[in-house]
Amino acid sequence: MESGGEEQARQNGHGGDGGDPAEWKKVAELRAVVEAQDPAAKVLIPFQSHKKKKEENDFMLRRFLRARDHNISKASAMFLKYLAWKRAAKPRGSITEADVRGELVQDKLYVQGFDKTGRPMIYLFGNRHFAAKRDLEEFKRYVVYILDNTCTKLPAGQEKFASVVDLKGWGYANCDIRAKLAALEIMQNYYPERLGRVFLIHVPYVFMAAWKMVYPFIDDNTKKKFVFVADKDLDSTLRDAIDVSQLPEQYGGKLRLEGYKSSSTCN
Repeated sequence: MESGGEEQARQNGHGGDGGDPAEWKKVAELRAVVEAQDPAAKVLIPFQSHKKKKEENDFMLRRFLRARDHNISKASAMFLKYLAWKRAAKPRGSITEADVRGELVQDKLYVQGFDKTGRPMIYLFGNRHFAAKRDLEEFKRYVVYILDNTCTKLPAGQEKFASVVDLKGWGYANCDIRAKLAALEIMQNYYPERLGRVFLIHVPYVFMAAWKMVYPFIDDNTKKKFVFVADKDLDSTLRDAIDVSQLPEQYGGKLRLEGYKSSSTCN
């Protein structure tokens, strides 16, 4: 005889996905709470569409549920906040290249390659960001643009991405606490359980002062995902996590990072 959780999972189309039936039951409960409090959620997050899309949305709800330790009240409040943010941040449904071109042309971030677990990789070069030159609102749009585009690269069965943050040459001109906090807020509140691991490499001593200011704003689950890599361990750490074919050339691999190329010339 099926338990209540197994029956709910079967009805939701998750009976054979290897997940926890009790967790999927909570996902269904979370969806009911969200829809009751915000009827527009059925339009913004069309849970009742075809199976593939419905499962993707159930996985999204599961990430919010996990981010709040399976507390439905806290997870529903978090998800409702996300829906309100989505309406304001992406009124046309997405952030376009044209919306963030000022950030893209700086070539400070690349979404290329995968780690050995199939997570898409983000490579960020901290010394190419300058606080005095950035517009905070465009920067926030840029963070959303990058996260959305990274998520489109997720292979089936993978929900997280990983990152290498290279701080070689980072100095006071690159220090931007407001931007760091803005990016952290977006990732933690609106893209929960998407970050898998961040390797911080070539970390200069002066960076640690900025890190101490940001650290208290990082939630406990996210703190565990940041790994400071000593220079002596850099090669072994990266090669242990990333196949040489997917590792950028500057770290001894075979992947050539490609800079920004406008795709809007025909628009």
